[in-house]
Amino acid sequence: MAFCIALLLAATSTMQAQTVNVDNRSHLERAKELCSKLTLEEKVRLMEHESPAIERLGIPQWNWWNETLHGVGRNGRATVFPITMGLASTFDDALVQKCFDVASTEARAKYNIARKEGHMKIYECLSFWTPNINIFRDPRWGRGQETYGEDPYLTSKMGLAVVRGLQGEEGHRYLKLYACAKHFAVHSGPEWNRHSFDVENLPPRDLWETYLPAFKELTTKGKVREVMCAYQRLDGEPCCGNNRLLQQILRNEWGFDGLVTSDCWAVDDFWKPGRHGFSESKEDAISHALISGTDVECGETFHSLIDAVKAGKVTEEQIDKSLIRLLKGRYELGDLDDPSLVEWSTISPDTIDCQTHKNIALEAARRTIVLLQNNNNILPLKPETKVLVMGENAVDSTMMWGNYNGFPSHTTTILEGIQKMGQNVEYIAGVPMVTTPEAPYSTDEELLQEKVKAADVVIFVGGITPRLEGEEMDVKYPGFKGGDRTSIELPEVQRQMLGKLYKMGKPIVYVNCSGSAIALAPEKRICNAIVQAWYGGQCGGQALAEVLYGQVNPSGKLPITFYASTNQLPDYEDYRMTNRTYRYFKGKPLWHFGEGMSYTTFKLGKPVYTPGSVKVNIRNTGKRDGEEVIQVYLRNVEDTDGPIKALRAFKRVSLKAGESKDVTIPFTKENFEWWDVSTNTMRPVEGNYVMTVGTDSKSGQQVNIHFEP
Repeated sequence: MAFCIALLLAATSTMQAQTVNVDNRSHLERAKELCSKLTLEEKVRLMEHESPAIERLGIPQWNWWNETLHGVGRNGRATVFPITMGLASTFDDALVQKCFDVASTEARAKYNIARKEGHMKIYECLSFWTPNINIFRDPRWGRGQETYGEDPYLTSKMGLAVVRGLQGEEGHRYLKLYACAKHFAVHSGPEWNRHSFDVENLPPRDLWETYLPAFKELTTKGKVREVMCAYQRLDGEPCCGNNRLLQQILRNEWGFDGLVTSDCWAVDDFWKPGRHGFSESKEDAISHALISGTDVECGETFHSLIDAVKAGKVTEEQIDKSLIRLLKGRYELGDLDDPSLVEWSTISPDTIDCQTHKNIALEAARRTIVLLQNNNNILPLKPETKVLVMGENAVDSTMMWGNYNGFPSHTTTILEGIQKMGQNVEYIAGVPMVTTPEAPYSTDEELLQEKVKAADVVIFVGGITPRLEGEEMDVKYPGFKGGDRTSIELPEVQRQMLGKLYKMGKPIVYVNCSGSAIALAPEKRICNAIVQAWYGGQCGGQALAEVLYGQVNPSGKLPITFYASTNQLPDYEDYRMTNRTYRYFKGKPLWHFGEGMSYTTFKLGKPVYTPGSVKVNIRNTGKRDGEEVIQVYLRNVEDTDGPIKALRAFKRVSLKAGESKDVTIPFTKENFEWWDVSTNTMRPVEGNYVMTVGTDSKSGQQVNIHFEP
């Protein structure tokens, strides 16, 4: 494996290090000394994301901005994994860590290339602004595809896996990369007003129970080295100048000693007209951001810190406090040391998008796919089945990449995957993804009738694409706004085509591609099977075909709720959790959080809780080998204002047909952390709980527990 190349790096670097002087002082001590040698002008330039070389001190060029949302992004060829929402649907944090270990290996290889070539531009350095651990509270948010779903516990587990995969295991002198927890805090849309939006009067419970847990886990347990502050305001104060968030909570309560970076040009929002209106001038804005705890700016405003010092708005000592964190980071990454001392410096370019990494991308893609409906067991298909594939998403390779993506050497489209599996496959687009009233679409009815009549089954590959949902986008189609959606229903042109196909009488397998939930109430009634395929990465087409034809048994689980319609959703700009996500939603969704079918069946025995663990027997009662995810939920009986239930543990289990296993899942007092009204804190709370152990959030076997810390 490429990431196992590290095993031979130690011997190589040890031999090389014999001719290089090693500075055994701590990274912090060295950072403080280097800071003392810099002029004010040099200090300020090093605090912008694009930092120049300081040749007189041997400081090379640097850029804090890099991306690896689901594989190294925006820097040429790289292995492209499924989007993070898809990775969350694996409920497999070990697999997620493996994916990001691959990403960090390829990132180091690219950095090594750039360093040898003598440049360090954007997307070439070792600071990566991922993971996005914001809670996906509303399916209209276009950036939900970048997150790990709607649940704080699942997001925390996946986020920790990302950080460990990127930064490397403990025990190395240098970190492999810097990971970054973003966007701190309470951010999940809207995109169209994020530069002026204020999250006001958020109940403390929602802040601490929903929006902050993942950030706390990544900073305290994951030792993530960067945190990115968000664009919007929280209770009137911009997040990148929010003393409560950045000082009181992040540094004082959680003990975070890494660096804080602004989101890009977020500090400009403090003072520019028509935005937050928080600061009177540029100098006031940057001084407030720095003093509140923003150490490095993505943007160009921090250069005015020199004027702010002259005006007495900020001191050079305050600048030093932040700069030392940045210099310490560069020492921790080995950027300021001889490459021969850094164990990661000999990672070869041959690792980039190599076959081993492609295999891991395929493994991940297989586990992301969620089977939502399979009436009369229409799936899996037989190779000889006459299949008509429809929909533009079936032939769109770039759709598979999601956003913030890299560029793989090859992408298997959905049609290509199906053609390799099936013996008789035809394709027509049928309809576009979306239309406007000004440009209606006319279907070739004769061709459609001919192709459908000749087929045994129609596979319609629909949904949306990353060109319709994402970060602050200019999309003009009905139902979309600024990268977000105003309607979560399937675009009308696709809905009409599916209705037409239903009337033709042929079975329909609907494959939904999206980064978020689509309301599919009519489609659930008329389609024989529904498969959620997300944006599957470079191997997504192959993985989906393997599931459709039964070479792989589907095992993905929904990390979000699939609502029945937009009408079930609260006001998009209301950040309160009332009636949001499976934890508080009181309506009837189409599919629940944690749902996902298999081609086999599983049966759970009666769970047994003892302090420290939950034990349960699981049996594969079907005729196929398969994997199931055991999910453990809690409800505090006395807490009538609390969650209906909340995920507190899960475990993926592989079982052969007919096999039975006794499974033990760790369950400590930390799993009983609950909102304590008396102290306004999250802590293990004594009381009576109902524990539900099942394979989704809607059902399972219950155990009554009285917990005492």
